[in-house]
Amino acid sequence: MKMLISCLTLVYLCLPVLAQEPQTRAVEYDQRLAGYSYPFDVKKFNFQSQGMDVEMAYMFLPPQEGKPVVTLLHGKNFNGEYWQQTADLLQENGYGVLIPDQVGFGKSSKPTDYQYSFAALANNTKALLNSLNISHTIVVGHSMGGMLATRFSLLFADTTDRLVLVNPIGLENYLLYVDYKDVNYFYKSELKKGPEDIIEYQKKNYYDGKWNEDFAEHTTFLVGWINGPDWPLIAKVNALTYDMIFTQPVIEDFRYLKIPTTLILGTRDRTAPGRGWKKDNVSRELGRYDKLGTEVQKLNPDIKLVELEGLGHLPHVEAFDRFKVPFLKAVSGDK
Repeated sequence: MKMLISCLTLVYLCLPVLAQEPQTRAVEYDQRLAGYSYPFDVKKFNFQSQGMDVEMAYMFLPPQEGKPVVTLLHGKNFNGEYWQQTADLLQENGYGVLIPDQVGFGKSSKPTDYQYSFAALANNTKALLNSLNISHTIVVGHSMGGMLATRFSLLFADTTDRLVLVNPIGLENYLLYVDYKDVNYFYKSELKKGPEDIIEYQKKNYYDGKWNEDFAEHTTFLVGWINGPDWPLIAKVNALTYDMIFTQPVIEDFRYLKIPTTLILGTRDRTAPGRGWKKDNVSRELGRYDKLGTEVQKLNPDIKLVELEGLGHLPHVEAFDRFKVPFLKAVSGDK
């Protein structure tokens, strides 16, 4: 009886841990996330880029008459799925919403012989907009999507009515402070990852050690990729897209932005690609989002800064009720 009670106690104590990681080892997905559900109907845009046939998956929610379309650009460790709450909010307020998965991400094509660049991805996004007869859009970017959104707004200023950046990376020129790593370094690093690494990284770096089912939901596709048949291919693409984060800085682009721009920053965020291999004698503390906003404003005083104290890298996931008010103001241009 004592042994039975001890076993039951052990199971009870393990339940919170098990609940945090539902089916992480069992789930498997192929490179195009077949069987992985998105919140809205997924369409495909087929086009040519760099001499090859590629396909962008996207979700499009039409606007009410007279309202603009908001284009939501995902980060590196994400896809269009995590914009669901944001898209619902925009729809409730009459906005159209376009949510593409960039080439190399989500349900889109993943060529390994592609020159991944922010200019190329911006050009692809513009082609998608053209195919939908969208001549003007409000551009929103999160994390790596913020780098893409910034470059898009510079290249296609006539298309971009407003720019909103949510905890973008690229607010520092990383190679000024860290050593360059070859693509193969990232490829080998990706291949070593297990499902637990994905969860622990996000738990520590995105959510300040907290975890729940909503947070876990956004790791499911990554875990499924690691467990699935195409992980070596996806790891290669991931390595290629890491490279552009370091070699294609956008921080200087802010000097030249003429469109209304808002930075929404969770100030607890410390995201800093390359922090683990800083150059010798570099004293700068990277990823200080409580300071980066004011640094960007020195480059362009017209940029509006909204700081969300105590929130991390994903304010639209971590605390949507706090995020939605300043976000809607930024999108609408209200002061």
